[in-house]
Amino acid sequence: MNDHTSKKITKQSILEAYEENPEKADLEIFGRRPHKDRRGFLKGAGLATMGAMLGASIPFHRNFPSGLIPVAMADDANVLAGKEGLTLLNDRPVNAETPPHLLDDAITPTKRHFIRNNGIPPESMDPDSWTLTIDGLVDNPMELSIADLKSKFEVVTMALTIECGGNGRAFFNPPAKGNQWTYGAVACSNWTGVRLKDVLEAAGVKSNAIYTAHVGADSHLSGKEGKLPISRGMPIEKALTDNILIAFEQNGEALHPMNGAPLRLVVPGWPGSCSQKWLKRIYLRDIVHDGPKMTGTAYRVPNRPVSAGEKVEKKDFVIIERMPVKALVTAPATGATLEAGSVDVRGHAWSGDREISKVEVSIDFGATWQATELDKPVNSGAWQNWRTKVSLPLKGYYEIWARAVDDAGEGQPQAISWNPKGYLNNSVHRVAVRYS
Repeated sequence: MNDHTSKKITKQSILEAYEENPEKADLEIFGRRPHKDRRGFLKGAGLATMGAMLGASIPFHRNFPSGLIPVAMADDANVLAGKEGLTLLNDRPVNAETPPHLLDDAITPTKRHFIRNNGIPPESMDPDSWTLTIDGLVDNPMELSIADLKSKFEVVTMALTIECGGNGRAFFNPPAKGNQWTYGAVACSNWTGVRLKDVLEAAGVKSNAIYTAHVGADSHLSGKEGKLPISRGMPIEKALTDNILIAFEQNGEALHPMNGAPLRLVVPGWPGSCSQKWLKRIYLRDIVHDGPKMTGTAYRVPNRPVSAGEKVEKKDFVIIERMPVKALVTAPATGATLEAGSVDVRGHAWSGDREISKVEVSIDFGATWQATELDKPVNSGAWQNWRTKVSLPLKGYYEIWARAVDDAGEGQPQAISWNPKGYLNNSVHRVAVRYS
């Protein structure tokens, strides 16, 4: 990058560049090229540029991960208020994930629930003045306050898993555009609200309604009046299932502002983008919804296996519905040094709207596998907790691998098939430890 170009670099331009293509931004802005192990390096003008923007030199710059924005370039004083231990990937819009070892709780605390925003949150999140409109192809259009929801419908609390469709994108090769999520864009909190099914049935679903459409109060990054950052939906059959909530509480308290306060949808087992935050309107349509991030290649994958880097026509993409089977190791933490050969291993597993039938772990790079103790889900839509002990026979380096199989017999692959947008990575989770 020449001197003339570098003078034009701003925080906003960096954030926008990383949202679009983090690897390209690394190269063009900071001169970093990704290594095969996903670690970046800086040199020459790139290092000088980053150091100047941070106001200090970077002693360990060679270890700075490729595709990641320095957190000091974000408004970290306010962006992650009320959160603990999250890794900030972007602050325009805010995107932050949780390291796996901080997801060890059976129910994810609000402070450790990941953040995936598409636009700018609304300035006002007053629950007393908030209303939700239900209209479109219904017999009785409604405008409901949160007090109305609480008084007119059964209030329920359910543990529900939300996972971003791009969770695991950082491990695709060649790299896929978008936020470089590793493992932590998933959580399972207790959500309190009313069933979407009950509200839609009270409104009266017309016979020609086939799809929902969701609208939030967040604004587009461009600031353009009336332009929505995201508006997704789902087939009416899915909307009328029993575990989709219009939620107004998370873990017994009001929703966190970055998790959709004061009202949001929670759609377990499908991409988190279906779980509209700052929910203001749901309308029913007689076509597949075509709102922002419902068309083109957004939250879609090719309708067939493709080779790495292959160009795919837009007409050959299909909408992602259920999320794939996956297991996550939450203990021990990757990089841990262990002083004993007997190790407690535990984590969670989930598979869209199915149940997990077994989780297995391996300490010998997949040559052999041992069964774990697996809990049933506490309710439909919750992840399942698992645990076991493994014995490390000799001192040295080990990898603990975990894989799950669901009740339809679908299991995790060792390596996921590549897709252009980096969605649905459910390859086997691997944790590195040393026995010393």
